[in-house]
Amino acid sequence: MEVQTVVLIVGAGPAGLATASCLAQHTIPYVIVEHEDCSASLWRNRAYDRLKLHLAKEFCELPHMPYPVDAPTYIPKNQFVKYIDNYIECFDIRPKYQTSIESCSYDEGRKCWLSIAREMTTSVVVRYTSKFLVVASGENSAENIPNIPGLHCFAGETIHSSRYKSGAAYSGKNVLVVGCGNSGMEISYDLASHGANTSIVIRSPVHVVTKEIIRLGMTLVQHIPVNIVDDILVRLSNFVFGDLSKHGILRPKIGPLLLKEKFGRSAVIDVGTIRLIKNDTIKVLGDISKIKGNIVESEGKKESSFDAIVFATGYKSTANTWLKNGESMLNDDGLPKQEFPNHWKGANGLYCAGLAKRGLLGITMDAKNIANDILSSYHART
Repeated sequence: MEVQTVVLIVGAGPAGLATASCLAQHTIPYVIVEHEDCSASLWRNRAYDRLKLHLAKEFCELPHMPYPVDAPTYIPKNQFVKYIDNYIECFDIRPKYQTSIESCSYDEGRKCWLSIAREMTTSVVVRYTSKFLVVASGENSAENIPNIPGLHCFAGETIHSSRYKSGAAYSGKNVLVVGCGNSGMEISYDLASHGANTSIVIRSPVHVVTKEIIRLGMTLVQHIPVNIVDDILVRLSNFVFGDLSKHGILRPKIGPLLLKEKFGRSAVIDVGTIRLIKNDTIKVLGDISKIKGNIVESEGKKESSFDAIVFATGYKSTANTWLKNGESMLNDDGLPKQEFPNHWKGANGLYCAGLAKRGLLGITMDAKNIANDILSSYHART
């Protein structure tokens, strides 16, 4: 089967859906394909129960559709999924689910992208021809678990944060969380709240803020230079949390907003974890050196026994496994070569959305940029 379209979008997560809505505003024909059997599968199937959007709703809207006026400031997971469903209906987006992209390559002779996909339920091969290709398969395509000596012989349970739902199943157990980003800190809190004996590995410096502090910062930075805003945020955080270094938490030398802008690393928005770390309900460990049976050896040759390990160690992109001519845009890790905000465009009508580690706000910027750029080229060609 062969299908011709102007734009092929790979991925029906928030980035792919946002790009589709922006193209629809300009009546540019597109096809959107998705490997999973639903949109936004990360949010529907791979997010823990207590998850809320970490940023205020005004920084988490997709293009052309605000949240309902009665929506809470910090949107719970289930309400965000409902928002996604309403978004799809509003813009009449019709993803081709359970369609797996096997390869995308650029044909120099025909000046178009040739993409081979397989409909997973029927095994029918579909060949797409498109002038433009949008990589929206996400930063979070595959679990990232570090290579720790002895991990394969760990006698307890190992789980990635994408499969973690609730701490209820771990009550009374000794559980180690590896990773100190927002997911790791919040999962640690959830485990401790359900009665698990919880420890967390904190391997690198991290900013800890409140949701009010980061909301203030994201509002101020629209009017004030980022270095001044960062100084305000660090002072406020120090006032709220005090010196956390004695609890094993070091603060990066670069400010929280600039750290996000330069390296895509988010500040941790505290949900109550710091209080539990301070009163030793949650224990902080250094980097893991090796595992033997149930025993985990951490920095300083400290040994502790655990029943389970939760890896909140993030994800990785899989775009390079199927994109054959993406060298102009993506590096070996399947992420943009160019720094934000110039990351979204490659050569020969190739684009990416949602790969710059800028969250939903970044997705909205990408989608608008891509649609506007395609619009100018599309009109020139037609």
